[in-house]
Amino acid sequence: MKFNILGINPGHNGSAALISDGEVVFYVEEERLTRMKYDGNPFRGMLEVLKHWHVDVLVIAGTGQEEHRLPWTGEDAYSALVRKFNPAVRVIRLGHEHHLGHAAGAFYNSGFDKAIALVVDGAGSLKTEKINEQMEIQGFEAESVWLCEYPGKFSLIHKAYGNNSGQKFDTGAFSFDSAVTITKAYEAVSQYLGFGFIEAGKTMGLAPYGRKDDNIPSLFLGNRGSKDVFLPSYPAGAYVDQFRIKYLAQNKDPKDWHRSPEKLTDVEKNLAWQIQHDTQKLVGDYVENALRTVPDVTNVVFAGGYGLNCVANYYLVKRFPHINFYVDPIAHDGGTSIGVAKLIWHTEREDETIRPQTSIYYGPEYSADELKAVLDKNSNKIATKSVTKHEIAQMIADRNIVSIFQGRSEAGPRALGNRSILYDPRDPDGKETVNTVKGREWFRPFAGSCLVEDANDWFDMAGMKESPFMMYAVNVAADKVHEIPNITHVDETCRVQTVSEESNKHYYELIKEFKNITGVPVLFNTSFNLAGDPLVETLDDALDTLYRSKLKYLYLPELSLLVEKTIEDPKDEKIVINTTNDMIEM
Repeated sequence: MKFNILGINPGHNGSAALISDGEVVFYVEEERLTRMKYDGNPFRGMLEVLKHWHVDVLVIAGTGQEEHRLPWTGEDAYSALVRKFNPAVRVIRLGHEHHLGHAAGAFYNSGFDKAIALVVDGAGSLKTEKINEQMEIQGFEAESVWLCEYPGKFSLIHKAYGNNSGQKFDTGAFSFDSAVTITKAYEAVSQYLGFGFIEAGKTMGLAPYGRKDDNIPSLFLGNRGSKDVFLPSYPAGAYVDQFRIKYLAQNKDPKDWHRSPEKLTDVEKNLAWQIQHDTQKLVGDYVENALRTVPDVTNVVFAGGYGLNCVANYYLVKRFPHINFYVDPIAHDGGTSIGVAKLIWHTEREDETIRPQTSIYYGPEYSADELKAVLDKNSNKIATKSVTKHEIAQMIADRNIVSIFQGRSEAGPRALGNRSILYDPRDPDGKETVNTVKGREWFRPFAGSCLVEDANDWFDMAGMKESPFMMYAVNVAADKVHEIPNITHVDETCRVQTVSEESNKHYYELIKEFKNITGVPVLFNTSFNLAGDPLVETLDDALDTLYRSKLKYLYLPELSLLVEKTIEDPKDEKIVINTTNDMIEM
């Protein structure tokens, strides 16, 4: 019988992952099932696991938050739920080792046998370090550097903490500071721009519109945010001190420009540029220092919330061309459920088998009969017809927006062709068209999915053979910029996903048909959701998204069916840009 480990992350980006004999066989984020963004406490995800597998070990990640005990048994709710299905289950809590969960996930997914792991996060576990016999300091994990060696050795090189106490201390092995950390500074700017603290992807999208501005003071002193600019508020976000910096004082609603490009001023776009420029350099300096400390290691893995910054990831690849660089595709907190489960497997079972991550289509499975039942249930709102991939590619080439639903959902925040909205990358007005349909802000860019064999002809891959998980915003080849304006951002970059026949057969064949028609081996790809919604998980979710939007077409490649909405589109006033609770798309 296989040995199964269920890992969960209870906090925001709540998730459940099942590792069976060392392999990831299931992963889902709670928001996909409950339809509540960033939902925690992954009971729905756990129930999906418990319906199909036995569980030998439950590993609870998180940040060490207090677990409320249930009456009578005194158990926490997670342990009680698993125990009711698996009476002999063993429970392990790693809640106070949040960064270790990130590091383990990135390391084991990379397939390296030895690597430096860098974790750059907002606020991880609250921990206490003993300075000497008389002194202890408490803080939240911010940045960590580890030396990882297969199968289960993790040696901490350095850990930086943030706190509100005002104490500053550095032992070399760890440091404490009440000034804001790299990620907290980014969060503060995101909040200043009218986004939520964890909507840093929007700030990243705005940054290329800006430039160096001498009116903006230095944002950092060393690797910590300047106290003249930022106000900490651990463990939550941070704030820009508008009262101290006159140039940054706001006398308007910070969201005014979200709908109206003409209301965007130099202050907003240049501050976004500066925080992107400064933070990616600081993260690069962390990598450089780590490589100097462990000079014989040429592999670096990266995780934590900042790992979703695909602009910074590309900067790091170009800055360190001699390094094998791997970014965890589930770099946010959800990925720690995989990290802690794999950590327990490899440390306890002493498994010497290296399993690099080749796919992240880990979501629930839906049979053809289940899909057909949903279509039958909705027959008064839709029409269906049999189609070929060539016909769908032609529809897209004719400038129709076509959503796609197939197979198991993608893990993490990127849509990779199983829950995507597709369009023609050649349309120069396409960004505005699709942003309006989705209810997104006007300035936000879109991604491209490219046949892997054509990637280096269309993009500067900086020596990378592939980018299967869309973790890098790369330069578009100079002679191709005019051919794919819809997915080329203002700085002539594109967040690219490379697609092979092995990784996603239906999607690969569709892109190939589009290439045969247009000569362009790239499809416009964005997440299948409306602003403020999680990615769709079920076919019911997909149809509901059609009904609530101006989307009309849904392609089901496994059934060779095109679904067309037959009810009227909602009125324009119902399509509202959500500026407080949208997907992180760094």
